[in-house]
Amino acid sequence: MTEIGSVDEVPVIDVRALVDASSGAAARRAVAERLGAACRESGFFYVVGHGVDEALQTRLEALSRRFFALPVEEKMAIRMALGGLAWRGYFPVGGELTSGRPDRKEGLYLGTELGPDHPLVRAGTPLHGPNLFPSEPSGLREAVLEYLAALTRLGHSLMSGIALSLGLEEDYFAAGVMADPLVLFRIFNYPPGPGTAGDGQPAWGVGEHTDYGVLTILKQDEAGGLQVKSRLGGEVRWVDAPPIPGSFVCNIGDMLDRMTRGVYRSTPHRVLNRSGRDRLSLPFFFDPGWTAEVRSIDAPALRGVTTAEDSSERWDRQSVHAFRGTYGDYLLGKVGKVFPDLRSEVLSKSES
Repeated sequence: MTEIGSVDEVPVIDVRALVDASSGAAARRAVAERLGAACRESGFFYVVGHGVDEALQTRLEALSRRFFALPVEEKMAIRMALGGLAWRGYFPVGGELTSGRPDRKEGLYLGTELGPDHPLVRAGTPLHGPNLFPSEPSGLREAVLEYLAALTRLGHSLMSGIALSLGLEEDYFAAGVMADPLVLFRIFNYPPGPGTAGDGQPAWGVGEHTDYGVLTILKQDEAGGLQVKSRLGGEVRWVDAPPIPGSFVCNIGDMLDRMTRGVYRSTPHRVLNRSGRDRLSLPFFFDPGWTAEVRSIDAPALRGVTTAEDSSERWDRQSVHAFRGTYGDYLLGKVGKVFPDLRSEVLSKSES
């Protein structure tokens, strides 16, 4: 394995000026400048001063651990195959793929709670609908929905700073491609295990990948294991992004890379649980609406920038800049590779 660098390469940013509506314009611009620098240089950053209730985070983490401690047959009562087009529910260890290899993690797929009368649900839109919540532990449903509301508010605040960093109005994203954002949430448990798989390769909790959308806000427990591919100083190497108390670690995804013509880059990352115990991870994905057309944006900070072809450098050898269409088009193609059997079932339902 390559040498691992330090957390210094992933900046820590206090974003309270973006979260607090009473903050002055100068304070908001100062935070925005730091966010812009992080998006250009590493694609990853920690946020503190985010205003998300600590007691809520602690409650959700405790309930999540109780769920994963249940017998497998009880967890499978809400397996993803029962979620239909909404693509929600539980999957066991090895049930999700990255680059065709099974991940060493189990998880619960969740998202915005939408009833049967919502227009997108009635239209049979994939990844939209009700969540599958377990009967035990009691209170998980309420904690998840409260957390989703809090992180959605934070997501809009961070995107206002990213808009400012590009020389745009603060509400550029909220009034445009993220006016009706696609909010997806995962609760993952990475069990302890051997350091290598049967083929001698590291037993990755999740292998090298980039995220698909615009912004990921991650709560990780104290076990650590997240690694980020750094290009600072022209040297490509992996750096640890360990947990920092009171923070979330954030990263930008393929669609922000696409919209900024590669100036803000989606950065590969991976997870290897070396702690000897379970690792809990809660990634929140804050992305464009399903029907939003994703294209490069005309921002003052991007004028004169020509998109560079970078597919040869990307983990999957595919260019996000060649993509044309809606975010739903992009996401369905990507997620279908993660759950190929489920994708076939979902497509057959949507076509019938």
